[in-house]
Amino acid sequence: MREPPVKPIEWLGDCVRIIDQRELPGREAHLEIKDAGQMAQAITTMAIRGAPLIGIAAAMGLAVEAGRWMGSGWSEFRAEVEAAIAALGATRPTASNLFWALGRMRQALAGGPPDPRSACDRLRAEALKIYGEDLETGRKMGEIGAPLIGEGMTVLTHCNAGGLATSGYGTALAPMYVARERGVKFKVLADETRPLLQGARLTAWELARAGIDTTVICDSAAHSLLARGLVGLVLVGSDRITLDGDFANKIGTYGVALSAKAAGVPFYVVAPTSTIDFKLKNGSDIPIEERDPSEVTVINGRPITPAGVKALNPAFDVTPAHLVTGIITEMGLVKQPLAAGLAKLEPPRG
Repeated sequence: MREPPVKPIEWLGDCVRIIDQRELPGREAHLEIKDAGQMAQAITTMAIRGAPLIGIAAAMGLAVEAGRWMGSGWSEFRAEVEAAIAALGATRPTASNLFWALGRMRQALAGGPPDPRSACDRLRAEALKIYGEDLETGRKMGEIGAPLIGEGMTVLTHCNAGGLATSGYGTALAPMYVARERGVKFKVLADETRPLLQGARLTAWELARAGIDTTVICDSAAHSLLARGLVGLVLVGSDRITLDGDFANKIGTYGVALSAKAAGVPFYVVAPTSTIDFKLKNGSDIPIEERDPSEVTVINGRPITPAGVKALNPAFDVTPAHLVTGIITEMGLVKQPLAAGLAKLEPPRG
């Protein structure tokens, strides 16, 4: 498999090295994470973000934490690891991949002798397996989605669903990387993605670094450009997909989907099967993270609203299934009706 476009996270044995995404695009700074508390802080403050990457980061953070208690007795070791799982699970409520990855780590913890050294080996192996699987998944989604990108097409994306949101290939950006490898010439419009500007800071940084023709637009400009026929395809990621095909993504995605539907522009979600929450029937059940209002009212330490004015800061919105043309997973393209296709991807119970 080809080297991924970016490496946002690396396992170094005694610590986890991550790109501090808060510093991009100004500088590529790194943090070395040495315990679960530091990883939880990095996830909460969005030094590391993106649904698949949050899951990988939590798994690696847990594995590093377990190593700190390897010399303890089993009861203490188990209690500390469970406390770390709880702390990591409390960081970002919307991303399904977080809980999926922590569930796998809990199974690894229980899947062998009650010995701290053996358990550390199992947790480390499972974290690295989750990372490796995500690399393969990103590449597969890129290959499945790349044929949707035609020569000379303009593709619109919202937020950052690239290598910085995964192990290195991305979800919504993966088809773009593969299409470029295949020699397709196309352009990308990246919504800025207020309030934290993941599109302007991160998506534009990634795509420009890969040599892909990229233009940043204000979030509100997307609707007009779609209506004017200047967009041929919309690709977005997702933090959680329900059984009926409703999905949560960065705030503003719902409006893009409405405009794409009105303009007759295909709208695809690109996400691994780990993002599908098979316990949730529809979007009304998805918990929506509410972040600090100061992210809306303050930019670079400078207030942009009058003193005392309140702000709402939902991090995500839910787009209903009927606005989605299809969902690209590593297992293939799920077409309408989405519920029937997603049901076929549900793993057997028991």
